[in-house]
Amino acid sequence: MSDPDDPLHPRSAGTPKRRRLVDLSPLRASPAFARLWIGSAVSGIGAQLTLVAVGLQIYDITASTFAVALVGGISLIPMIIAGLWGGVLADTFDRRAVLIISAIAGWLTTLGLIALAGVELATRSAPVWPFYLLTTVNAVAATITQTTRGSVTPRILPKHLIAPASALNGIAFGIMLTLGPALAGVLVASVGFAWTYTVDAVLFFAGFLGIFSLPKLPPLEETAGAGLRSLRDGLAFLVNAPNIRAGFVIDLLAMGLGRPFVILPAVGALVIGGGPVTVGILTASAAIGTFLTSLFSGPVGHVRHYGLAIGRSVMLYGGFILLFGVVIGAMETGWFGAVGPTLPHANVVALIFAAVALAGTGASDEVSAIFRSTMMLTAAPDGMRGRLQGIFTVAVTGGPRLGDLYMGVFTTLVALWFPPVLGGLLIIGGVGLVLRLLKGFREYDAASPSP
Repeated sequence: MSDPDDPLHPRSAGTPKRRRLVDLSPLRASPAFARLWIGSAVSGIGAQLTLVAVGLQIYDITASTFAVALVGGISLIPMIIAGLWGGVLADTFDRRAVLIISAIAGWLTTLGLIALAGVELATRSAPVWPFYLLTTVNAVAATITQTTRGSVTPRILPKHLIAPASALNGIAFGIMLTLGPALAGVLVASVGFAWTYTVDAVLFFAGFLGIFSLPKLPPLEETAGAGLRSLRDGLAFLVNAPNIRAGFVIDLLAMGLGRPFVILPAVGALVIGGGPVTVGILTASAAIGTFLTSLFSGPVGHVRHYGLAIGRSVMLYGGFILLFGVVIGAMETGWFGAVGPTLPHANVVALIFAAVALAGTGASDEVSAIFRSTMMLTAAPDGMRGRLQGIFTVAVTGGPRLGDLYMGVFTTLVALWFPPVLGGLLIIGGVGLVLRLLKGFREYDAASPSP
């Protein structure tokens, strides 16, 4: 039986039995975490703003969904390398120093996008390849930053506050994905791409302040250095960590087959209508689901069977992706009727259904993310957290890039509705199979965490 005095016990650390709203204890317990959390949320708004704006600009130049999908496809291999190497750096060097360097590198690429957008505005033409180059470098820097930031949390918070911190990070992520894409649609339509990227460059300083104010975070354990041997040690640990590994596999299924955001410019332009405004609404809808789930995340402290929680939430995610594909298919076949007048050139009924479906994906994905992150950070030793976080970052950032390619290719070969419909069905079936085959993951108990 579990010990109620254990810090991982759901009733420990003074957690109220019937808490419903998010637990703010991590913000009160650690000013360093509070500054990092606030800075990440603010600068993340700018990062998401730029991500959406780049897709819109490439689609504006090429009128090709596949060209938009290449943003993720081209950066995939560099991101995988950056995630793995970034984890090694986080375990080998001072994590604060790694964060500072990677954040500055990402900021410089945003300045490059500002310059490129200015050239396109002045000449009315611009090659696409510089966008791919800058977004790839930005993705590499962001991957290293994300990897290192994740491994910092257990160093500045006690273990029993890791799950509430993961929920708070979900709120920050929801804020980013709600405000960033919505602002992108409005700013691109009103002031253009260059000023949109400039907003990102300004918001960067909030995140940098949160990083710069961290204490020094040198490694607590000796590693094999920043070379391949250290990476092999991390991979060897993962081989013997079936629960963490299963979480990675499930997330890859969801992200590789259920990421519809790359097709949203085409949905806004050709199917539902509304252009950039529709893209902003649909992207923000997923973030609203994430935000609301995190806001009402108090019950996470009462959940012990993390494996079941992860599996069932991702199956629900697949169901919402399937629903989104059905809505797009209904529009393409004329079931929802013609374009409506409430939003300029948009079918509002279809937009509402699609927004609800994407809000559901954000909500279910956040439930999975809270428990996956907490499982990894509490079950792994500090000396391995950077490398495991690196592999985790490869899964959560590389997976969507595979998903972008999957959506782009099957949209080109079949139709816009086909990849989300097929992907939703495959996610539900694949996760159900994982839960059936892996008894240890299915029965994972947070009171006795095991990698």
